[in-house]
Amino acid sequence: MSCHEDHHFAHPHKHGENCGHKAVPHNGHTDYLHEGHLHHPHEGHVDEHRIGVTESTPVRCTPNVQCKGHAHEPGCGHDPVPHGDHVDYVVGGRMHHPHAGHCDDHGPLQLI
Repeated sequence: MSCHEDHHFAHPHKHGENCGHKAVPHNGHTDYLHEGHLHHPHEGHVDEHRIGVTESTPVRCTPNVQCKGHAHEPGCGHDPVPHGDHVDYVVGGRMHHPHAGHCDDHGPLQLI
């Protein structure tokens, strides 16, 4: 996604070190997980970013991954992160996606 495809000009929260949101290194800069969005402060506004689908962050079915009865959904206690065309949930530095009664592992997500 180019930097100006989706952005907020009136974003009241100022993202930065110690702002209270988890920081994610992404494409040579830092983004912040904020209420299911991946925000990047940029030139007076906030860009919406997504984790791309790559070899290290694939979209694949991994039926062997179990979340011990936990259902990932909004408000489940895990941070949602936009990944490709869907939302994953960050669990122990990995992106989990609920699918067919199990969690697909969509790869690592480094947090700062």
